[in-house]
Amino acid sequence: QLQLVESGGGLVQPGGSLRLSCAVSGGTLHYYAIGWFRQAPGKEREGVSCISGGHTKYADSVKGRFTISRDNASNMVFLQMKSLKPEDTAVYYCAARVSVCAADSREYDYWGQGTQVTVSS
Repeated sequence: QLQLVESGGGLVQPGGSLRLSCAVSGGTLHYYAIGWFRQAPGKEREGVSCISGGHTKYADSVKGRFTISRDNASNMVFLQMKSLKPEDTAVYYCAARVSVCAADSREYDYWGQGTQVTVSS
């Protein structure tokens, strides 16, 4: 059973940066696509980014500001977030599915518990 644990969230001022981490255990990261999703209060969960092998994808709203990366040796996936905006405020989740990325969150089989990101002055 794959387990995912997010960390790195917090309170940051607009324009600031945060680095989220997703620690994966119970399986070999190499075989999985890892997606980052977020959900703000009163809004639906939305995809932020995904990495599968050497391929990465980003939502238009975060392109040029967020960077996803992975370290298969340590079973870690990271989301570097820069130039943060108040509209980036949400609970961020990492999720895993076998093989390639999928846009629909329902395609992911394993989820972390989430980490809160708040962008506010």
